[in-house]
Amino acid sequence: MTLDIKADIGLIGLAVMGQNLVLNMVDHGYRVAVYNRTTAVTDEFTSGRGASPSIVGADTVEALVDSLQSPRIVMLMVKAGPAVDAVIDQLLPLMAPGDVIVDGGNSLYTDTARRVETLAAHGLRFVGTGVSGGEEGARHGPSIMPGGSEEAWPVVQPILQAVAAKVADGTPCCDWVGPGGAGHYVKMVHNGIEYGDMQVIAEAYALLKAAGMEHRDMASTFRTWGDGILDSFLVDITADILDHVDEDGSPLLENILDAAGQKGTGKWTVISSMELAQPVSLVAEAVFARIVSALKDERVVASEALAGPADRPELDVDDVRDALYGSKIVSYAQGFMLLSEASRESGWDLDLGRVASLWREGCIIRARFLDDITAAYERDPALDNLLLDPFFSEEIGRVESGWRRVVAAGVLAGVAVPAYSAALAFYDAYRSAILPANLIQAQRDYFGAHTYERVDRPRGEFFHTNWTGRGGTTTAGTYSA
Repeated sequence: MTLDIKADIGLIGLAVMGQNLVLNMVDHGYRVAVYNRTTAVTDEFTSGRGASPSIVGADTVEALVDSLQSPRIVMLMVKAGPAVDAVIDQLLPLMAPGDVIVDGGNSLYTDTARRVETLAAHGLRFVGTGVSGGEEGARHGPSIMPGGSEEAWPVVQPILQAVAAKVADGTPCCDWVGPGGAGHYVKMVHNGIEYGDMQVIAEAYALLKAAGMEHRDMASTFRTWGDGILDSFLVDITADILDHVDEDGSPLLENILDAAGQKGTGKWTVISSMELAQPVSLVAEAVFARIVSALKDERVVASEALAGPADRPELDVDDVRDALYGSKIVSYAQGFMLLSEASRESGWDLDLGRVASLWREGCIIRARFLDDITAAYERDPALDNLLLDPFFSEEIGRVESGWRRVVAAGVLAGVAVPAYSAALAFYDAYRSAILPANLIQAQRDYFGAHTYERVDRPRGEFFHTNWTGRGGTTTAGTYSA
């Protein structure tokens, strides 16, 4: 297929996100060529909701590439992993030096870094970009986090920024993030934080339900919270969910099985946090909470076999709001700690304030709260931790008493609040000048001669004690995690 009028961009993968991005591009004046491995999907789209002179279906990858103006841009919206490499292998012999391939799926950032280097050797430019916002965001404006071959940015910038969500002043929620796998790394951490946001909201629901609050009242409570400091997409949809009734008039939520799924980005975030020695404990607990939820059959048996309190938690609704808010602050602080260390380790030079600004509209974690994070990094681009920003230190100081009461109430009533508890534990550890890690170091030296540092000597000097009188002077050495 050779077109007299070439398309501005090609898109491969016509699942719901791909289709909606195509329609979004057309809304902004772009001509798009589309291809799907199953030809019937392409035909159905181009004869249905994608029936437009600006959308051209291709029945082969060769036809798609041939239909594009130069430099050619092909965006992939296919399943992360081997499928991306398979499509790239098909495109490689068809494209010319200077052409651009954009991966808009949830690829692992190390795969993206590898693809950038591999395609650069062939003269091609590769962009790995996070796209957040789900079906609605893709159609009307997602948050877009591109990274990879920086030479590609001027080529793809007009299209990506046109279709991205915009904040009130018209600024697009799309900007260049950094080289290599930086774009997909930022999207991965975004998704990890999303896991945390969903878990802290779910714990508020669990507590309010255990306290005997009706669904309609819970919906009203979440709407009130959404009008204040917790203004966010996820809080808004939670209110809608709580209000929704099934065909018999009962709350639909209570008829949904309590076994949560996951696609891996939360797990990747936790693995990366371990590798980079960053305590992203709230996201870790959110991932583990989903894993525990999947043990539904075992939990049903355990509910009959294991003892626990049966009393309703004694709660103040404002305290639950404060626990949610305080935990959310910690979660974002931990997420930005991870981004900062990954940037340092990989040489990405991430602008953390800009990253926060990309999430203000369009994405799943969009919230008024992100304006405060953006402002914090504008005040101090070298900020070590969000908790040390004057605004956030004051906010968390304001809510920590209620937060503690909620964690205590949950424990006493036997309501699991792993995210609230983990966030509070991190907060208390982070604000402690002295932790019991000195005992751990003494234990390690006692049984393994792993050495320790002393508070009365300069950092970097290591000592060993012959604790039993039977050991020698040989040590196991030391290392930093």
